[in-house]
Amino acid sequence: MIVVTGATGNIGRPLTRALAEAGQQVTAVSRRAAAVPDGVRHLAADLGRPAELRPALAGASALFLLLSGELHGPAGRPAELIGEAAAAGVRRVVLLSSQGVVTRPFGPTRIAMRELEDALRGSGLEWVILQPGGFASNALWWAESVRTQGLVAAPFGEVGVPIVDPADIAAVAAACLLDDRHAGSVYQLTGPEVITPRGQAAAIAGALGSPVRFHELTRAEAGAAMRRAMPAELAEDTLDILGAPNPAELRISPDVQRVLGRAPHPFAAWAARNVAAFR
Repeated sequence: MIVVTGATGNIGRPLTRALAEAGQQVTAVSRRAAAVPDGVRHLAADLGRPAELRPALAGASALFLLLSGELHGPAGRPAELIGEAAAAGVRRVVLLSSQGVVTRPFGPTRIAMRELEDALRGSGLEWVILQPGGFASNALWWAESVRTQGLVAAPFGEVGVPIVDPADIAAVAAACLLDDRHAGSVYQLTGPEVITPRGQAAAIAGALGSPVRFHELTRAEAGAAMRRAMPAELAEDTLDILGAPNPAELRISPDVQRVLGRAPHPFAAWAARNVAAFR
């Protein structure tokens, strides 16, 4: 049996579906009750209280571990989740980490995640670590303004990074949970192209078949909005990357292709698949 945390999100939902379609027994974990595919067991648990995960881990062979924003910070206790998995007899953990652990290792959230990676490596369990860059689904922040005003407002309009489709992250995670050959691997996951916020707005307009205006926010304006949705340290780290990506953050990784045998999806494909959110 495979346990998927964050099972109702942009990665966990397609991962749960893929594992179920592959004939696996799956336990989907999220904070609140949620609809899951037929045959999938759902349990509610708050990963900020690691003991709540114990009922889900009973009898599990593998765990996909995705942490919510507050657990990335210094106040979180995510290493205890690794201990719970080991105590339950879980054999393999696939951890969703962050590209920033490598590219910007000294930010507070990066230090906490690196410590979690190290705890997993030293746990005695089989492990795979996924280090994605920015997510294409972050564009959903603009969904309401696109629907109501035909507008995307974002900072650093001409600065691009190779954002990754969460569906590609989910597909890689499924492969790593199911195939022993990936044990002990670290995969950096990006999209196939560097794309700017202005370019993302154009791709959304193309999917809609109607114009979308772009308005450039200042860093301060963007930061104020982001801090309402995530810890301040994570917001500042994210803005640092978006505003001045370093060469490692601009690199297009071959790892999606290496694992899946196909190229990662471009942002335009993500926008076309999710166009209903912007209508």
